[in-house]
Formats: sequence, C-alpha cells, structure tokens
Amino acid sequence: MEKDNLYIVMPAYNEEENIESVVKEWHEVVEKIGNDSRLLVVNDGSKDNTYKKLCELKEQYPYLEPVNKTNSGHGATVLFAYQYALDKKADYIFQTDSDGQTLPSEFWNFWNDRYKHAAIIGHRNHRQDGFSRVFVTKILKFVLWCIFGLKIADANTPYRLMKRETLEKYIKKIPEKFNLSNVMLTVLLIDNKEDVEFRPITFRPRQGGVNSINFKKIIGIGKQAVKDFRRIKKEMKKVKVQ
Repeated sequence: MEKDNLYIVMPAYNEEENIESVVKEWHEVVEKIGNDSRLLVVNDGSKDNTYKKLCELKEQYPYLEPVNKTNSGHGATVLFAYQYALDKKADYIFQTDSDGQTLPSEFWNFWNDRYKHAAIIGHRNHRQDGFSRVFVTKILKFVLWCIFGLKIADANTPYRLMKRETLEKYIKKIPEKFNLSNVMLTVLLIDNKEDVEFRPITFRPRQGGVNSINFKKIIGIGKQAVKDFRRIKKEMKKVKVQ
C-alpha cells in the first residue's frame, strides 16, 4: 500500500470571494490521498476576511491547514509555503494558486506519474485569463532564453508537483524575497538537467475577486527580475548544484 503524503500549497491574498470554493475542491484531493496529507493555504497579510474564512473552514475541512503571515508578495509566500511543507516532512509538494483558475480534476494525471519524474509542471497552452497575461508569458519566455539560453514552455505555471528531494535541492538557491520564485525554480531544474515533464493544463479566468497584480506592477516586477536573473546567472556559473 502506498504511503506517500502530499502537501498542496497555495498563497492567498484578498481571496475572500474564492477561498471557500477553492478549499472545497482541493480538499477532496488531499482527503483522498490521506497519509497525513494537507492543504496548506498561506494567507499573505490579506486586507479582507480571507484568513477569517480559512479559520472557519478549518472546522469543516480537517485536512486544511491555514497559516497567517505578514504581506511579502506572491513569490516570497510561495517560498514560505514550500519550506513549511518541507519542514513538515512532506513526501510530495504540489503548488497552485487560490484564485480558482486551475482544475483539481487534472491533478491525478500528475500524481499517478509522480515516480517517473523529478517534477511535473503544467503548461498553460490555452490561457483564458486575457491577452496581457499571455503577452507577459511570451516575454518571460524570451527573456529566459536571452539570459539563460533555455527554452522553457511555461516557467511560471502555478501547477507543479515535485518530489521532496528535488525541492530541497534547489530552494536555498532562490533569493528569499524573489518575486518570481517559481520561474527561478524552473530555471534551476532545467539548467541542472533534472527530469522535468511539462504537461498541458486548463487555465480558466479568475473565478472571483480582483487580481492584485496589474500591468504596471508586472512591468516593475519584470525590470527587477531581469536584474536578478543576470546576477543569479553569474552565481550559477560559479557553483553548480551537486
């Protein structure tokens, strides 16, 4: 009998409108897997009632684990959640977002092949969340090719299943406050020739609420990311992961 456990981790910021339906959908996954699996939702200092609702939902969903922290942004919160899951000795870590854009039904295609790859990452090849988001993804793909020389289908997808040992190997290489932590993680995996499988996933429009990242913020994050990418590239040349 398989004894693997899973931590599904997701950051949440001002997701009061979405959080109940998202928890309900993803809780069914961890409940089915069992083995002390958890749905970890990290509230990133929301200004609405997201954390209050999470605490109320905990009474109904026993595998839900709400955690509250001061606001630090999506990338830093993802890193926080990853480290939390590792500290809890999770065998597998799956990351997605709390806005309802991804489908739990597509998770099993990843989980059933978890032994075959170091990581399985979703590829949003038919995004439904607007032209500007698609445009940003294409620009990011071009930037990663220019700086790292890597062709990556979708480096920032919030739909990724990783073995514990894979995540442990690379998480410390990512700057603590890095805005695009999943992008950097993907780059490290590909650059170090880990066995990464990209699979197409559905990516729906946001199911409620307002996206906290507007186009102006995206431009700012992008400019800073290019600087960080160049610095990290220099560091990667000096030291390769053993």
